[in-house]
Amino acid sequence: MFKLGMALFSLFIFISCQQEAESEGSQESMVERGAYLVTIAGCNDCHTPKKFTPQGPIPDESLLLSGHPQDAKLPELDPTKIGPGNWVLMGPLLTAFVGPWGISYAANLTPDKQTGTGLWTEENFIQALRTGKHMGIGRPILPPMPWFNLAKAKDEDLKAIFAYLRTIKPIKNLVPSAATPQDLLSKQ
Repeated sequence: MFKLGMALFSLFIFISCQQEAESEGSQESMVERGAYLVTIAGCNDCHTPKKFTPQGPIPDESLLLSGHPQDAKLPELDPTKIGPGNWVLMGPLLTAFVGPWGISYAANLTPDKQTGTGLWTEENFIQALRTGKHMGIGRPILPPMPWFNLAKAKDEDLKAIFAYLRTIKPIKNLVPSAATPQDLLSKQ
């Protein structure tokens, strides 16, 4: 009886260790998939400030997915020229966008708890991409963010992206609030 009990106990320990290893492996593969999805979706195109090289702008890896820099200034704009049918403009670091909606700034996606997504839950993240609302309930997510395309992604893919975002370096960067065309006109 003692040998049977020890055998069952050993089997239980073995199965528990296997499940833990598989869980760690699946978390690691989920993060890898998230990194892959962030890369092919072009998230760095807007959410990572650029460095300018002789070959053109490239993402500044030291500011990976930190959004529009809080102290970056935009050139002067004529708010009377912003409206339907006018061109969309990009800011100098390719993280700010001007169009008929006003001015939008790429969000800080790093896990910084004060200025990024560090306090977000996986559910907040998925809801934001499904609804086009900040944290799934807040202000609208503005162009050029293609949330309506990401809304069609499978839950597993959005969870993988969220898992990856949790692993990048947190960067304290308070991105400016968006400005509507009315906000811009009232500053004149």
